[in-house]
Amino acid sequence: MTKKNVVIGFMGTQLDSGQGAGRWEKWRPTISLVQHEDTVIDRLELLYSTKHEALAHVLASDIANVSPDTVVNLVPFDVGDPWDFGVMYAALYDWARSYRFDPAHEQYWAHITTGTHVAQICMFLMVESRFIPGVLLQTAPPKKQQRDNPGSYTLIDLDLSRYDVLAQRFSQAHAEALEFLKSGIPTRNKRFNALIEEIERVAVRSQAPVLLTGPTGAGKSHLARRMFELKKSRHQVQGDFVEVNCATLRGDGAASTLFGHKKGAFTGAAADRAGLLRTAHQGVLFLDEIGELGLDEQAMLLKAVEEKRFFPMGSDREVSSDFQLIAGTNRDLRVDVAQGRFREDLFARINLWAYTLPGLAQRPEDIEPNVDHLLARYVAESGRAVRFNAEAKADYLRFAKSAGALWSGNFRDLMASVTRMATLADGGRISTSLVEAEIQRLQWLWQPAGDSRQSDVRLDELLPEGTAEDLDLFDRLQLEAVVSVCRQAQTLSDAGRRLFDRSRKQRAVINDADRLRKYLLKFGLTWEMVRS
Repeated sequence: MTKKNVVIGFMGTQLDSGQGAGRWEKWRPTISLVQHEDTVIDRLELLYSTKHEALAHVLASDIANVSPDTVVNLVPFDVGDPWDFGVMYAALYDWARSYRFDPAHEQYWAHITTGTHVAQICMFLMVESRFIPGVLLQTAPPKKQQRDNPGSYTLIDLDLSRYDVLAQRFSQAHAEALEFLKSGIPTRNKRFNALIEEIERVAVRSQAPVLLTGPTGAGKSHLARRMFELKKSRHQVQGDFVEVNCATLRGDGAASTLFGHKKGAFTGAAADRAGLLRTAHQGVLFLDEIGELGLDEQAMLLKAVEEKRFFPMGSDREVSSDFQLIAGTNRDLRVDVAQGRFREDLFARINLWAYTLPGLAQRPEDIEPNVDHLLARYVAESGRAVRFNAEAKADYLRFAKSAGALWSGNFRDLMASVTRMATLADGGRISTSLVEAEIQRLQWLWQPAGDSRQSDVRLDELLPEGTAEDLDLFDRLQLEAVVSVCRQAQTLSDAGRRLFDRSRKQRAVINDADRLRKYLLKFGLTWEMVRS
């Protein structure tokens, strides 16, 4: 199918001017666009200042005379100072973001011959950044002025990789993309911020699969959707965001849900079904808990990812779907591969861009901005003004950042906690008594089922024979607590940060991992022994 040609350009108040019969004797850039016999312009988006509206209507009428099939959209485009780069760029940026581009059916040419030099530069930048998903169009007059000679035109397809210097001009757009991926939350954790920085680059530059690993509630699904929305804002996807939790798929229903089926493929298949892979065509497919897929579905998915083609259940004809895959899991797929539960070839295919999202307990410095964000969201949704008392907020954050705050449900736990306090806040104030009650609720929530007091750490099994019996009760309880924290943490450093969350601030040199390692060695233990 041939795509339609759509030109986007400014009206030239000087070059395009003229209202008498003599205007046909001069070369006018906008008119010349439709005078080439071998080129069809299906639509022209003509940006003009309303103080030159009469000229705009003359141009539209002249284009209709020369090329009746060309649709001319007159777009009022008033800026305070057309020579001010910031003002012009902001106005053109806003227009491009609101315009409904359709790259699947149309190709866009950004005309840079008319308009002020500042306007031409801004048009260049819009194309280079893909906010206008097209190429540049440069027109030129004939060497000898002739009535029927439209001159020449050149299409310039920008290769972004050649313009490293220009790319620096988009630091603001880059910062906006990072803020978007983080939902506007000013996160402070260096590791998380570095991770989001790389994900932002990958999201706008790559169509390859992305694997997001992290504990339940760490935000994998939310981040996948934000990546899709960022890509859509850059006109890099035209399809939908399709999400499915693979843990909910079982038996024939798993393959049918993903790949579709033909009528009669199995008992209960009363009609054809397209399947989610085809629903995600030209969009993003997010498979959460991908490690729960069966081996047969894994094999089918590998073919679909590599070849963009697959067989629906019960069909002898392949269908196609061009989607980007984002996969999520809370498991270590390397272990599943080693144990034969996950295909090694599929893991290799989806592991090009792999990121581990840290849990909330591993990002204590990000708890406060997330609390502020969640409370502001509650206020916006409920219409009730709710605030913390200063002392109450300090008490809550002190507990939330402590080793006793497990945040086993991560951001789901935090969202539920903030929602409870905001809902119960009389007079819109979250008091110290309300915080104290919420802390008790969270401590109850995180207690092991069946026993709220005794540790599940068996020192007699962990330590050399007879050693545990010689420990003082003080040392035994302390060691049990330390081992328990180690088993909840992901790394030695993470466990150290939780255990030394207060004293570490008074040290000139911080090495939490080394302090914890030396403590364990006093009892003949290593990190590996404790974790196993």
